Amino acid sequence: MQQFYYDNKIVKKFIYATILWGVVGMLVGLLIAYMFLFPNLTEGISWLSFGRLRPLHTNAVIFAFVGNAIFAGVYYSTQRLLKARMFSDALSNINFWGWQLIIVGAAITLPLGFNTSKEYAELEWPFDIAIALIWVAFGVNLIGTMLKRRQRHLYVAIWFYIATFVTVAVLHIFNSLELPIAFSSMKSYSVYAGVQDALVQWWYGHNAVAFFLTTPFLGLMYYFVPKAANRPVYSYRLSIVHFWSLIFIYIWAGPHHLLYTALPDWAQSLGTTFSIMLIMPSWGGMINGLLTLRGAWDKVRVDPVLKFFVVAITGYGMSTFEGPMLSLKNVNAIAHFTDWIIGHVHVGALAWNGFLTFGMVYWLVPRLFKTKLHSTGLANFHFWIGTLGIMLYVMPMYVAGFTQASMWKQFNPDGTLMYGNFLETVTEIIPMYAMRAIGGSLYLLGMLTLVYNIIVTIRSGSKVEDELAEAAALKRVPKHRLAGEGWHTVLERKPIKLTIYALIAISIGGIVQIIPTIMVKSNIPTISSVKPYTPLELEGRDIYIREGCNNCHSQMVRPFRSEVERYGEYSKAGEFVYDHPFLWGSKRTGPDLHREGVGGKTIGGRPDAWHFDHMWDPQAISSGSIMPRYTWLIENPLDKSMTEAKMRTMVKLGVPYSEEDIANAQTSMLEQGTKIEESILAGKDADFNKSYEDSKNSSGEDFVDLRDREIVALISYLQRLGTDIKVKDTEETTAQN
Repeated sequence: MQQFYYDNKIVKKFIYATILWGVVGMLVGLLIAYMFLFPNLTEGISWLSFGRLRPLHTNAVIFAFVGNAIFAGVYYSTQRLLKARMFSDALSNINFWGWQLIIVGAAITLPLGFNTSKEYAELEWPFDIAIALIWVAFGVNLIGTMLKRRQRHLYVAIWFYIATFVTVAVLHIFNSLELPIAFSSMKSYSVYAGVQDALVQWWYGHNAVAFFLTTPFLGLMYYFVPKAANRPVYSYRLSIVHFWSLIFIYIWAGPHHLLYTALPDWAQSLGTTFSIMLIMPSWGGMINGLLTLRGAWDKVRVDPVLKFFVVAITGYGMSTFEGPMLSLKNVNAIAHFTDWIIGHVHVGALAWNGFLTFGMVYWLVPRLFKTKLHSTGLANFHFWIGTLGIMLYVMPMYVAGFTQASMWKQFNPDGTLMYGNFLETVTEIIPMYAMRAIGGSLYLLGMLTLVYNIIVTIRSGSKVEDELAEAAALKRVPKHRLAGEGWHTVLERKPIKLTIYALIAISIGGIVQIIPTIMVKSNIPTISSVKPYTPLELEGRDIYIREGCNNCHSQMVRPFRSEVERYGEYSKAGEFVYDHPFLWGSKRTGPDLHREGVGGKTIGGRPDAWHFDHMWDPQAISSGSIMPRYTWLIENPLDKSMTEAKMRTMVKLGVPYSEEDIANAQTSMLEQGTKIEESILAGKDADFNKSYEDSKNSSGEDFVDLRDREIVALISYLQRLGTDIKVKDTEETTAQN
C-alpha cells in the first residue's frame, strides 16, 4: 500500500471563492431586477447602468460562482476517485489565483464598458487569452492526475470532467477569435460577421450552458448524490448511454436560439432536430440521479443536503424538457425575445446549478474541517426560502412572457396592431417584475443564511490542509481487451483515448454547422445597396455596444405579420455582412431597432432631437418607460483618436474601406456630426438653444460642440439602421459557389 495526501487546501480555496462570488453575483442580479421597477436607481452613474451591469451579473454567476463551484467539486472528487493527489500543486494554485484575477478584471472592465457584446463571452481579448491559458492549466492538471492514478477505471464523473475540459476549450477559442484594433487597446472586433458571427456565438452560447453549466454538474451529481445517499449509482449502463449521447447531441443544438432569423433554414432545422433529441439523454441523466436515491427517500425528509440535490436534479429535468420544447418553431415564435426565456434560464441557474452547489457545500465543508454542520435547521430554512424564491422568480417570468407574446401579436378587426405602442406591453408586466424582484430577494436571503452557517461551521472545525490516504499502486495490465471486459471498460482505463474520443464526438456537430455557413457563399446572399458604416456610425455602434443596448433591444425583424407591421421589412442575411460583431440580441425589453432609421411605421424614423431628448430623459418622452437615463452620452466628448485604427482593423476583416475613406475619417465625422447637431438644435426650443449658446460662450476653449459628443455618434448609428435596403427595389445577388 502507498500512503499519500489529498490536497484539501485547494478545495477550501475554491469553496471560499464560490461563496464570495455567489453573494456578489446575486447582489448584482438583484440590483438589476429592481432597476426594472426603479429605472433611475443608479441615475447618472455610467458604470452602474443596467446595460453594463447585466453582463457583469451573468459572468459573475456563471464563471465566478458556478465556475469556482465546479473547480471545488472537481478537485475534491477527482483526487478520491483516482486515489491520487492532484498532478501539480503549482498548477492547482495557478488555476485558482488566475481564475480569481480574471473575475476581478471582469468586475472592473465590464462596468467600464469594455464589452464584446457576445452573450456569456463579453470579456475583451486580453481576458480571453487569460481564460484559455488558465483553462489549459486546469486541463493539464486533470489529465496529469489521471495518468498517475491508483484506480484503474475512470468513474463516470471523470468522463464528464474530461468532456467539459475539451469542449469548453474548443468553444472558447473559436468563439473568441477577434482582432484588437491595437495591442495597447482593449477594443477588438469579432473575426466573424453577421450571420456567421450569430451562428458561432450561439454554438458557443448554448454549449457554454451545456458544457459549463451542465456536464461538470452532472459529473458532480454522479459523485456527490451517491455519497450523500450512501447508495451506488442506479445504472452503470445508463450512465454510458447518457454520457456519449449527451455530448454528441448537445453540440448541434445552438441554432435553436436563432429560429426565424436570417440564419439559413437548413441550420435552423438541424438545431431544432437535435434539440428535440436532447430530451432523451438529458432525462436519462435525471432518472439515473433520482433513482440513485431508491431506498434513501426516508433520509430526504431529514437531510437538507439530499433535499437540495433532489430539487437540483428535478430542476435539471424541467429545464432540459423545456429547452427542447422551446426549440420547436411554433413554440419559439411565441417565447423568443420574451421574459419566458429569462424564466427558463433561471430554472437551470437557480435550481440545477445553485441548489446542487449549495448541497455540495453543505456536504463538503463539515468533512473538510472535521466537524458537524453548525445548524441543520438553518440549512433547512435555506432550502425552503430558496425554493420559494425560485417559484416567485420563475412563475412571474412565464406569465410575463405569455403576456408579452400575446400583446405583440394581437390585431384589431381593421388589421391594425391592437397594441401599436410597444410601451403598453412593458407597463402591463411591471407587477411580474416586482414579484421577480421579491423572489430574487428570498433566494439571496437563503444564500446569506448559507454564508453564516458555513462561517460558524468552519470556525468550529480543524484546519488540517492535507488528508492522509492510502491505496495500492496501479499494476500494469495488457493494453488489449481482457477476458470478460466490456468495450467501455477498456476505454475507462485509457484516459487519453477517452479524451480524444470525447473531442471527436463534440467536434462533428460544430464542423457540420459552422464550416458550410462560413465557406459556402450562397448561405449569405449579398445586397448591393448595403454599405459599410461611416466613421461616425462606426463610433456610434461601439457606444451602443459599450452601453449594452443589445441587452434590451434586438436588431432582427422576424418574418411575422405582427413584426413587419410594427417594425418594417423583415431582416435579410445580406444586411449584416459588415456587422463585427452581430447585434441581433436575445431579449426585447424595448422594441426592435433594426429599422430604427426608417420612417413610415409604428416604430422608427424619428427626428434626431427626439433621440437626444429620449437619451436625456426617457420618462419625459414616454410616460411609464423603464429605460434609464443616459445623461453621460450627452455630456461626454467623443473620442475620435482610434477611429482610423478601427477602420483599418475592419479592412483586415473584409470591410471595404478605401485608403481615402480612412484618410478622410475625421473630416467625414465632422461633416456628419455637424448635420446632426444642426438637426438637433433645429428641433429644440429657443430656451435650449439660448442655454447652449450661453454655455458655449462662457466655457471658451473648454467647450465641446454638440457635434463632437458621444450622443451625436450614437444618433448617427441609430438613424442608419435599416436604411440600406428598400422593399421595392432591393437588389439581391447570390454568389455562386
